[in-house]
Amino acid sequence: MIDTHCHLDFEDFNKDRDEVIKRAKKNLTALINSGTSFEGNIKALQLSKDYKDFIYPSFGFHPLQSANMSNEDLDRVLLQVTEHLDEIVAIGEVGMDFFYVKDKFQRDRQIDIFKKFCDFANEHQKQVLIHCRDAEKKAFNIISQFEAIPNVIFHCYSGSLKTAKKIENMGYFMSASGMINYSKKHQELFTEISLENILTETDSPYLHPIRGERNEPSFVKLVIDKIAEIKEIDFSVVNKTTENNAKKVFNI
Repeated sequence: MIDTHCHLDFEDFNKDRDEVIKRAKKNLTALINSGTSFEGNIKALQLSKDYKDFIYPSFGFHPLQSANMSNEDLDRVLLQVTEHLDEIVAIGEVGMDFFYVKDKFQRDRQIDIFKKFCDFANEHQKQVLIHCRDAEKKAFNIISQFEAIPNVIFHCYSGSLKTAKKIENMGYFMSASGMINYSKKHQELFTEISLENILTETDSPYLHPIRGERNEPSFVKLVIDKIAEIKEIDFSVVNKTTENNAKKVFNI
């Protein structure tokens, strides 16, 4: 099992981070800690050093903040990514969030920042980990123009089945989160998405399979359980396939 998207650097884990990681190590092969800010990227990198060959970092900047990101802030993060390019497994999370951001100017800024990250990833041939909410089609249309990006991951995919099929056809990946345990929409989506294009994640501390609880990487097993159930496939097949997908995508 691999949790391809979590945030163990968040303060939600300050009191018991080591215990949470110990629980994860009992069943998981690896996890990807996704950076969402300049400071968060630093913490993600440190966690990967503290738990070498188990925690792998990605560096990004969350789109909710990028709506108001200055060019100086962007240059600072891109320099940070450049300096640690060989230590990170992906650029992300980056993208667009039109669910919370309604202002046209801020949406346009999100798009502009996302394109710059895609251009950077294309130049350096680095994987991109995408956050997109109510903007999946637009995110796909943008990133599909960059042919040198080796792998693309739509984290916690929640878009339409039509866009999902386009993502599949490009050989990109979509991750299922704990939402699949209670969301009929996500169950219907991932029933139709090919297992060869699925990754598993928790987005810890968010999206616990039981709403309202704090999530943690060890609960990725519940995501795999549900995928196996809705697809009527044995757990071991789902587990092995999604783990192999993650190893391939992130080169771990």
